[in-house]
Amino acid sequence: MYRESISKEELKDLPLKQFEGNISLIDKIWQVDNAVEFLSEHEVIGFDTETRPSFKKGKVNKVALLQLSTDSHAFLFRINKIGLPETLKKLLQSKKIIKPGIAIRDDIKVLQELNGFSPQGFIELQDQVKDFGIQNFSLKKLAGIVLGFRVSKAQQLSNWEATTLTPPQMLYAATDAWVSFKIYKNLFPN
Repeated sequence: MYRESISKEELKDLPLKQFEGNISLIDKIWQVDNAVEFLSEHEVIGFDTETRPSFKKGKVNKVALLQLSTDSHAFLFRINKIGLPETLKKLLQSKKIIKPGIAIRDDIKVLQELNGFSPQGFIELQDQVKDFGIQNFSLKKLAGIVLGFRVSKAQQLSNWEATTLTPPQMLYAATDAWVSFKIYKNLFPN
């Protein structure tokens, strides 16, 4: 069974982990089909998005990055450069592929604004962990409780619309989607 919660102090004592697999940056339309083909071969892919933070009240930026990850390969789709192509839209509509994520309702909504689709196969981990008695719902705390490690959130407020994403940004983005994958697989091993 899992703990109900974890304190900031307890979290600090856990080992720091990050995604160690392959990261593919998809910023050209012609790269999308191969990435989707690879991801379509998996039953579960971790899901997350990144949006450039806005420091002005009432201003909300559009989603810039969509991250989808297996245990060993993360794909970072630069939505701000390529939009939401039809093949990627089909993947997000697939019932066969489970797409776990944390706080995904708004993520899905902003993606739908780009190219309307009917989301299928998405799992909100914040809802799922309640059945395990877990009361902390942030990615950082869920990683600590369910996986026994902590993740860095240092890049969270960086510019996701930058001309070039830095290696730390790409690693952060890949890690977020991968952690959702890992949490799901840990909660539901079959």
